[in-house]
Amino acid sequence: MSNQAPPHQSQPKQTPPNRIAGVETRHIHDWFGRFAVAASTWLGSTWAFAAAALIVAVWFAVGPLFHFSPKWEQSINTGIALATLFMVFLIQNMQNRDARAINLKLNELIRAIDKARNQMIDIERLTDAELDDLQATYEKVKTAWSERHARHPADRTGRAEEQ
Repeated sequence: MSNQAPPHQSQPKQTPPNRIAGVETRHIHDWFGRFAVAASTWLGSTWAFAAAALIVAVWFAVGPLFHFSPKWEQSINTGIALATLFMVFLIQNMQNRDARAINLKLNELIRAIDKARNQMIDIERLTDAELDDLQATYEKVKTAWSERHARHPADRTGRAEEQ
């Protein structure tokens, strides 16, 4: 008997090695994400810094040809303003991606640790007031630990003495 499924039954889909099972990509935003990663990688390099320095040097060198006119000065100001505008969006995109990836990694660690509170998963979606309450709770835990540590200096782990 063959181990292959009959033709009318579908085979389970194999997850490509660079994908996580159950996670579908969003093709609409993929192009910008790929562009942002590539652009930030290049724009954060030594070559990009050298290119920017070369542009400024050339701009300064041609100043006498234009008699240091207001148009000459405005050309670098406009270029810098446009570059800054686009860089703001690239930087924000990369920070959003990094923060999301870090949160997902932390969520996975919380989920994987038996003693961790699952309520901590996705707390970045809480309101500021809810985050303030949670922070106050942890400050109380820290204060209680500090007081306990002051009474029992041998207990450096924060756990009750088990001896």
